[in-house]
Amino acid sequence: MDAAELRRWCLAQAGAVEDFPFGPETSVFKVGGKVFAISALSRMPLEVSVKCEPELALDLRASYTAIRPGYHLNKRHWNTLTLDRSLPDQLVRDLVEDSYDLVVSALPRRKRKQLAWAPNG
Repeated sequence: MDAAELRRWCLAQAGAVEDFPFGPETSVFKVGGKVFAISALSRMPLEVSVKCEPELALDLRASYTAIRPGYHLNKRHWNTLTLDRSLPDQLVRDLVEDSYDLVVSALPRRKRKQLAWAPNG
C-alpha cells in the first residue's frame, strides 16, 4: 500500500476528514473530531498509527515485525504499522477500519446515527 492508497482508504470512511494540527507533513484522519489514524504520508518508509483494542494490539505486535507500539501515542491503545510490503494490504485496510470503528463506537449516539454507523457493519 502506498501513501495515496492509504490516504484514499482513510478518507473513504464515512465522515472522515484530514487535518494537519502538527504541521503540513503529518496527516491526521478524524471522525467526529476524534483521531483514528495518523501518518506522515511523504515519509519513507511509510507508517500509519491506528487505534487498536489492547489485547489485539499485543497479538499483532507479536505476529508482525512491522507492527509496534504507537509512536508518541498511548502504547496500550495504539499501534504504528510500517508499510514496507511485509503487511498484506488487506490487513492494513482492516486495521484502519477497526481503528475508525473503535473511535466511532465511542462517539455520542447522535453522531453515530448521522454517520449511519452500526457495530460490525
